[in-house]
Amino acid sequence: MVTVYTCQNGVRIVSEEIPHVRSISVGIWVGAGSRFELPEENGITHFIEHMLFKGTKTRSARQIAEEFDRIGGEINAFTSKENTCYYAKVLDHHGELAVSILADMFFNSTFDANELDKERQVVLEEILMSEDAPDDDVHEQLWHVMYPTDALGLPILGTSRTLSSFSADTIRHYMEKYYYPENIVVSVAGNVTKELLLHIEELFGRYERSPKAVNITLSHPQFHSGKFVKEREVEQSHLAISYPAIGVNDPRLNSFIALNNIVGGNMSSRLFQEVREERGLAYTIYSYQSCYEDVGVFTIYGSTNNQQLAVMHDTINETIKKVRTDGISDTELLNAKEQLKGSFVLGLEGTNSRMSRNGRNELIHGKHKSIDEIIEEIDQISMEKVNELIDSILSVDPAIAIIGQGLK
Repeated sequence: MVTVYTCQNGVRIVSEEIPHVRSISVGIWVGAGSRFELPEENGITHFIEHMLFKGTKTRSARQIAEEFDRIGGEINAFTSKENTCYYAKVLDHHGELAVSILADMFFNSTFDANELDKERQVVLEEILMSEDAPDDDVHEQLWHVMYPTDALGLPILGTSRTLSSFSADTIRHYMEKYYYPENIVVSVAGNVTKELLLHIEELFGRYERSPKAVNITLSHPQFHSGKFVKEREVEQSHLAISYPAIGVNDPRLNSFIALNNIVGGNMSSRLFQEVREERGLAYTIYSYQSCYEDVGVFTIYGSTNNQQLAVMHDTINETIKKVRTDGISDTELLNAKEQLKGSFVLGLEGTNSRMSRNGRNELIHGKHKSIDEIIEEIDQISMEKVNELIDSILSVDPAIAIIGQGLK
């Protein structure tokens, strides 16, 4: 059972007790992501995620790492376009220590000048690594095609130019804007005790909202069709195609996920069977959905040798056209619903997945549905709902990004 407690300052503590396990997973979720950055701030959300591991007033970066290694725990973080999460997983009797370290990082990081310079270089290497990988780069270029004038189209990692401008002051200014109590969810799952919850409240329930805090407003950016092509000396050409879709709060979300599964979300999907199994055109071919609070996209990705790019692209287009004109079968829909139920339930086997689901649900939706309620909603997916999405999503001209050799 998921319980939610709101501290007097607005921080929400979400807990799910799973008494038969011996672990605790805890995450600090912040409603701050790269899409809320100003152009000159691009990449700062991700940079802050790195810097919170680089030392506090009482712990060095090495000490933070050693404390978790000593107790056999795991600590990590990630930044997305709409939120940031700092999380840890430890044995249940180390839960209070894990929370204490996370809170120390969250509230007491020093942003030392030497550490800033070192981590700036680390993130620059991460940027260069992403640019070196065409399968990563093609997706970044695709986002810029889709949303050329909105922060949603900018890279989460930022650029070398913006990265060079970040200082301790700019970091603190950004955190004052978005790291305020009402924008924070602490999610914990596992063998949770009352003492641990009181400890979380003591650490997170008292700090105050900065007068510089800003309420997040969604930009509702307009999707742009278009094409980006980069000539590059590679063995394979990389193709990414996106269509405008729906946001995460849309009641048709489960139908959208089912449609993705049918088109390219698994090994029995249309694209996998046609592009890989029937024609042998690619080793990697798949589709996925990206859903945000106000917008979403449906993306197809494939890679093949440079000489077969046009054939693979035509095959993808033919497959999408057939879905659009002929629809899907009853068997495909039934299988997709069963796949959704299976992946949903099996994905909740660990405390970390429970913590993540609860933290995200509280931050984005402010409500928590039971497993039975989710399964019932999946069972309610109808052919009519999926066909509506096919008509609204796949009938629009897509955005396309291609990286390969011999394209011109």
